[in-house]
Amino acid sequence: MGNTHLVILKKEYIDAIVSGEKTIESRLTLSRRAYWRKILYGDTLFIKQSSGPVCATAKVLKVRYYEGLTPRKIEQLKEQYNRYVLGVDEYWQSKIDSKYCAMVWLGKVKTIEPVWIDKKDWRAWVVLSEKQDFGLLKACGRV
Repeated sequence: MGNTHLVILKKEYIDAIVSGEKTIESRLTLSRRAYWRKILYGDTLFIKQSSGPVCATAKVLKVRYYEGLTPRKIEQLKEQYNRYVLGVDEYWQSKIDSKYCAMVWLGKVKTIEPVWIDKKDWRAWVVLSEKQDFGLLKACGRV
């Protein structure tokens, strides 16, 4: 069945994903996160608005991982992918010291009836499990 993920984004990025303008979600970090190498082709993403509900789903069409990044390599990633990522210059500048990057191609995007969940931690990407799914898997008929 693959993994299921909860992805938290600002509303403007969700709108761009739903409209088809934004087709890659990028995650640039200083260290490996819990999702590192766990995002796979065919995985399901639940997309949650920051401080809002889960409002869309998507499938992972492709993922590429990069590590050992330098500011120059990040500039190259920006040049290669930003037309799909839609990151503003401030986003890329804030990520210039990152060492790791996951580029996730999105497909089969669907809006869903908003689902409010009780999530209070700061993680912006969570690999869901039966023990920690914020009630999403049952609410959306995935269990």
